[in-house]
Amino acid sequence: MQALDEQQSAARAWFESLRNRICAEFEAIEREAGSDASFEYTPWDREDPSGEPGGGGVRGVMKGCVFEKVGVNVSTVGGTFTEEFAKSIPGSSENGNRFFATGISLVAHMANPHVPAVHMNTRFLCTARRWFGGGADLNPAIPYPQDTQSFHAALKAACDAHGADYYERYSKWCEDYFWLPHRKVARGVGGIFYDRLEGDFADNFAFTRDVGEAFLAAYPQIVRARMDTPFDEADMNRLLEFRGRYAEFNLLYDRGTIFGLKTGGNVDAILMSLPPLAKWS
Repeated sequence: MQALDEQQSAARAWFESLRNRICAEFEAIEREAGSDASFEYTPWDREDPSGEPGGGGVRGVMKGCVFEKVGVNVSTVGGTFTEEFAKSIPGSSENGNRFFATGISLVAHMANPHVPAVHMNTRFLCTARRWFGGGADLNPAIPYPQDTQSFHAALKAACDAHGADYYERYSKWCEDYFWLPHRKVARGVGGIFYDRLEGDFADNFAFTRDVGEAFLAAYPQIVRARMDTPFDEADMNRLLEFRGRYAEFNLLYDRGTIFGLKTGGNVDAILMSLPPLAKWS
């Protein structure tokens, strides 16, 4: 993989620092619940199809009493797209199909059905063009309106600081994207989703950082508010059936899953988004 330039290095450093802060906060929640669970980190390297070193990342996973399974991955990869996959990526043909990508990806599946699962991903991708993408969305098996409202409020504040139309556009994009057409249901209660945000690097990078900060401010509060809620077998069945829908989306439609598999990423890291247990009726 080629040496990183100033923008690429800055993005990589941010994603890694955000990973460290999120993992520390999640471990603190486990401590509060009386658990000594902590993240286990597994580094991985990727070989580009050209035979050159293709970068890599670190897969972080924790299994505790609050977080049944949470994965927080960071990766920085580069090299050459295959001819077929390059056709779907803007700027590839003008750059000899070469690419660079760095980002953070997080999925948390919770032990208590009253605590919502969550997904957050932000990334920086370079071909002949450069852009940021990502977002965050809340995925409760048992929705609580106040949780949905607080999560959306944090993301709206991040959006409003950068564009008057950002929240309206990106929340609608999230609603449309995280939709299971074969079941005609939403995966969760939404959030924001954005992609191919290019132009002013400083402004777009600042927005991406604010999305990460909004997630870190909002989600742990929701977890702490719900993690001691009593639940029964019926609640658990709702959780397991919901997880089945979650798995269907990630395996059939998720762009990040497809990108990771098409670029030779670490399979365990790519599929860490899948729940530990699920149920289909």
